[in-house]
Amino acid sequence: MTGSPLIRIVDDDRELLVSQKMLLETLGWEVVTYASGMDFLRMDSLSRPGCVVLDVRMPGMTGLEVQEQLEQRGVEHIAIIFLSAHGDVPMAVHTMRHGAVDFISKPADPRYLLERVAKSVTKSIEKSEREAEIKSLRELAQGLSPRERDVARLIAKGLRNKEIARELGIEETTVKMHRGNAMLKLRAKTSAELIRIFTILDFQSEGGQP
Repeated sequence: MTGSPLIRIVDDDRELLVSQKMLLETLGWEVVTYASGMDFLRMDSLSRPGCVVLDVRMPGMTGLEVQEQLEQRGVEHIAIIFLSAHGDVPMAVHTMRHGAVDFISKPADPRYLLERVAKSVTKSIEKSEREAEIKSLRELAQGLSPRERDVARLIAKGLRNKEIARELGIEETTVKMHRGNAMLKLRAKTSAELIRIFTILDFQSEGGQP
């Protein structure tokens, strides 16, 4: 999930694709269009954060089916905004429960669409950056020894050095050594940062696996 945000528009209405692309480009975004859900899934790398403005009813593959495919592929960093001239409340509820950020009736109000896309892009970037951070931390955590993982798990639970030493049956100086090694390997400059990293990696679990 890297790169600047990208706005995708997926709709079988060519005139709508052109008009919405021009509208969204007024805010300086990079916008690409696809005439079908199949084209979108086949041609887009799905690697860049941003959002997809997705029509519900299209020939070949519906917007709901596209959403299902994105969900199955684990694509969470691309926000979904549905547009529909035929939507109903149950359909809107279904899409929102599966992660869509909005369900807008056609014709969409330009100002509202711009507002929703802007908010979606911001959230997408934040999520993408967080996912990248977690991936980087997981890679660094692979260098921790089993004992360093044990210490990390207990630190994440809020235990102090003396309590960790008692829990693991080792000297407090040994706990401090493992703690220091973990800080070096995870590039944590302070104890507070170390605890934050351990919490992100979910080291509270008994196995201490990131």
